[in-house]
Amino acid sequence: MRKYLVISAVNFSEGGPLTVLRDCLASAARILPAEWEIIALVHDQNLIDQSRVRLIEVPDAKRSWLRRLYYEWFGFRQILGEIKPDLWFSLHDITPRVISRRQAVYCHNPSPFYRSTLREASIEPRFYLFNKFYRYLYRILIRRNSWVIVQQAWMREEFKRVFGALPIVVAHPYIECQKKIKIAVSGTKKSIFFYPSLPRVFKNFEVICKAVEVLNGREGVADFEVRITLSGDENRYSKLLYEKYGLIPNLFFSGLQSREQMEKQYSDATAVVFPSKLETWGLPISEAKSHSKPLLLADLPYAREAVGNYDNVSFFPPTDADALADLMHAVIDQRWQPMGASGADPSEPFTRTWDELLLLLTKGL
Repeated sequence: MRKYLVISAVNFSEGGPLTVLRDCLASAARILPAEWEIIALVHDQNLIDQSRVRLIEVPDAKRSWLRRLYYEWFGFRQILGEIKPDLWFSLHDITPRVISRRQAVYCHNPSPFYRSTLREASIEPRFYLFNKFYRYLYRILIRRNSWVIVQQAWMREEFKRVFGALPIVVAHPYIECQKKIKIAVSGTKKSIFFYPSLPRVFKNFEVICKAVEVLNGREGVADFEVRITLSGDENRYSKLLYEKYGLIPNLFFSGLQSREQMEKQYSDATAVVFPSKLETWGLPISEAKSHSKPLLLADLPYAREAVGNYDNVSFFPPTDADALADLMHAVIDQRWQPMGASGADPSEPFTRTWDELLLLLTKGL
């Protein structure tokens, strides 16, 4: 008997989201029995190389939010025609208005649960309004889903708090890490701290910039540099950061990095700093672990869950520049003693890989 899995991801065309889509499709093609036909709704079929998957291109779905919502609530049903999916799996937050035996939605955007300060709202008002708007988008039709998927336990709790009881599974992204080892800092090597992130107000670049100012004011602290992946001309937020901190010693605005440049940055880094106030997961944390780098992390639930079990990590209050400066100073002087972290898996339902997640979503169909 023929069965149909539809995976909708018309908003994914680059970077991490595209990797998510490719990994999901590869898993479905690998583990689902032959009677399953896999159909993917995508922005550009040339981005996907998966012979078992039937690709349906919807190039104008990203043209505007109104166009996107039209497809989610009306257009997808017309595109599929007579096909009645057994499972409709939406990878990008919005629950579509479709006819399917079972639906599931992957909610990866944590912004509706972030409380912007007045300053942040004034700097990036679109982000503030987007947060409010997205909370309503999450709510619409969400109870049509047999499963709501989130990446971390804290998001499951937030969904329950805001939307009430829902069938939520925590699905950790699978990122293979190398064996964790201690990193010795050479006495002759400049200490390099690296913070890779995009220019968003919640990314909290201020705390690391202020920590550099603190270190510059301390006697005997020298031969270090801090690299952040901003140029100062991306948006209003990065411009304000550059105007205030762009000329202070030991802080380098490195700009957006290519994949190859990122590998070199991780290789050069003595330690990776990640002070962001909000993340779905915090991919640089996993990437730094894969390079066995010391980590200085904001003491927030997402960071503790993302780092898991790791020896080379310390935490600091996310707005305390002095505390971060103290940790960086210890690294520079080779007297840093990491706090270490240990974490238990989230409560069930919980999956560790795409294979586990798709088996859960298709169970009983």
